[in-house]
Amino acid sequence: MDQETLAYFKEVLEGRLAELLSEAEKTVTGMTDMEDNFPDPTDRASLESDRNFMLRIRDRERKLIIKIREALQRIEDGTFGICEACGDDISIERLKARPVTTLCIDCKRRQEAVERVREA
Repeated sequence: MDQETLAYFKEVLEGRLAELLSEAEKTVTGMTDMEDNFPDPTDRASLESDRNFMLRIRDRERKLIIKIREALQRIEDGTFGICEACGDDISIERLKARPVTTLCIDCKRRQEAVERVREA
């Protein structure tokens, strides 16, 4: 992969990482600043439900942050865009759709097929 393409993906990944970290900071600030006192149990339950939902979203984003950091490390190592299963290049289209991917489309399809067989 040429340097220009790597620079493009590095910029995309760093931008997404900055967005996710900003959202995480907002969530932490919002949850620690809240001094909600709801006399109505229904309102309290609704707030707790919303908080739990937000925390589940942030947990998924935390996992994505880890993947983004790993992808940025692969860019530095020179292994970005190379399938970890077969060693072939991952297509630019696939990387644009999912820049944190470590598998080419063929290997990913095989992996999903094996997972479906295990679930059945």
